[in-house]
Amino acid sequence: MLVRTLASGVLVAGFAVALAASGCANESGPKTASSKVPPAESKSSQAEKADESSTATSEEKAQEEPTAAKEPTAERNSLLTRDQIDAGWIALFDGHSLFGWKPNSDANWSVKDGAITADSGMPGLLCTPVRFANFELKCDYRLAAGGNSGIFLRTAFQPKNPAVDCYELNMCDTHKEFRTASLVGRTKPTETFTGEDGEWHSFHVTCDGARTTVTFDGKPALEFDDAGEKPLHAGHIGLQMNGGKVEFRNVFLKPLGVKPLFDGKSLDGWRKVDGSKSTFEVKDGAIHVENGAGFLETETTFGDFVLQGSARTNGDRLNSGVFFRAMPGTEKAPSNGYEFQIQNGYKDNDRTKPADFGTGAIFRRAPARTVVSNDREWFAFTLVADGPTFATWVDGYPVCVWTDDREANENPRQGKRLEAGHFSLQGHDPTTNLDFRAFGAAELPKGD
Repeated sequence: MLVRTLASGVLVAGFAVALAASGCANESGPKTASSKVPPAESKSSQAEKADESSTATSEEKAQEEPTAAKEPTAERNSLLTRDQIDAGWIALFDGHSLFGWKPNSDANWSVKDGAITADSGMPGLLCTPVRFANFELKCDYRLAAGGNSGIFLRTAFQPKNPAVDCYELNMCDTHKEFRTASLVGRTKPTETFTGEDGEWHSFHVTCDGARTTVTFDGKPALEFDDAGEKPLHAGHIGLQMNGGKVEFRNVFLKPLGVKPLFDGKSLDGWRKVDGSKSTFEVKDGAIHVENGAGFLETETTFGDFVLQGSARTNGDRLNSGVFFRAMPGTEKAPSNGYEFQIQNGYKDNDRTKPADFGTGAIFRRAPARTVVSNDREWFAFTLVADGPTFATWVDGYPVCVWTDDREANENPRQGKRLEAGHFSLQGHDPTTNLDFRAFGAAELPKGD
């Protein structure tokens, strides 16, 4: 992220230099999610790079980065409606790849005809990379006759006992006790359902606190209140192959319990970091950010969480970000945190080539695999931070997963930080002009 100059060509003093030195200058190139992050640079070398990058004018940078096309992506339009996106729904399955899923066995998971499928190999789960706590889940499935499968809720990555370390929503008409639409080892449905007939069927599940409700093909199937000694509060979503061919499609999730961090009327609960050049004010129910550089950070802190909000860039290729698990900002160290990148530019008219990591990236660590959002349009974002693993969605579409395997460090720019930190909205440079609204978070219970 280049630190631009003022029209006079003079570098924005003080705070902007600290901003660049803390990690906002461009690196040599994007790193893939599997790349090893190089050792942290010294502050002096970072400052030298910041000075070098800041010599580019806005006009020069405009020539370096092509203007993003305005058409929405096919992926975004084919998965969720605008109303569903604005209501907080995200796609766990993108419809064409296994991105964002992790197997716990050698089952032959693949994508065919728009569905996740498996029919051989060691029985096991295909799991989300991060855990979820309270949520609604929708999923269609098709199971071959005589098959055995399930959807695992709030599950451990390697569950051992469905009555202890997961909620197993069964798909098996021949199970001796817990047939289709049962929670194995826990409770049975209100009536008998048939679901292994080679036809498509649908589950709609709500896990909210200790209560789980299930509908099967639109019919109420069960309600379960976990009054056990150790009710499950959070876990992965897992798709199971336990015998016979199984297919899954339309796997959507809506986090529940997200509480507003912005009331739409004032900046109560927020504070401007000392030395910020940016202006932060409430306009038309949104936090409006202009000029730069600067940061507005929450007074509260979060460690593991689900964050959801909406943003809009009011210009071409504008640069900003949402920092998280950030140390308290100061004039010399404005925001030492991880960064959810906001930058909608891309190269060669190809959305899979973000110009500067791309909106939804974990800046400097893992690029967005595609640029979903457009400048001058509101887009919704979701960020889940679960221990060292982060997953992001833009307009409900999964764009980035990254696990921080560095050594522990209080400063996320220098190493892995698991401790709670602030959210911080970035004003990047004098061209900054963007808005944030519907900004809220839900705490995610710590894993074992």
